[in-house]
Amino acid sequence: MSRVAKNPVKLPAGVEVKLAGQQLSVKGAKGALELNVHSSVEVTQESGELRFAARNGDQQNRAMAGTTRALVNNMVIGVSQGFERKLQLVGVGYKAQAKGTVLNLALGFSHPVDYELPQGITAETPSQTDILIKGIDKQLVGQVAAEIRDFRPPEPYKGKGVRYADEVVRRKEAKKK
Repeated sequence: MSRVAKNPVKLPAGVEVKLAGQQLSVKGAKGALELNVHSSVEVTQESGELRFAARNGDQQNRAMAGTTRALVNNMVIGVSQGFERKLQLVGVGYKAQAKGTVLNLALGFSHPVDYELPQGITAETPSQTDILIKGIDKQLVGQVAAEIRDFRPPEPYKGKGVRYADEVVRRKEAKKK
């Protein structure tokens, strides 16, 4: 059995889980998420915990049980606490401004970049050079952060660009004569 799948997912107070066939829905204070559980994974709910097991013991099914456990754990954390990802803009004249569901970015191009945020994601700009992306779906929060970073990834010579707050940019030395 997968070592990840052996650990049960503890359900905090205020989180409700419904299992209907292979459809798992998690509801909490911040919202609700759904997941189609793979047919090779068996999910059981007992005394405030969710347990995962492979229906038969081959390697692929054990791996799928561990993957499902990790996905459900992220759903439980998302609906109870939420996820956030912080981005920093480094460069002269680089600015960000959140207006409703649109994030306006000035990244040194000849035109401003308007990024439409998907449903379930919010963006805050505590300062002009900081972006805070929040949501309940971990995968979607990371995807949105990656798409914003892709507009202007950090370059290795001056370090200018959009970077994650915890990212370390490897710097290169300029060419010598």
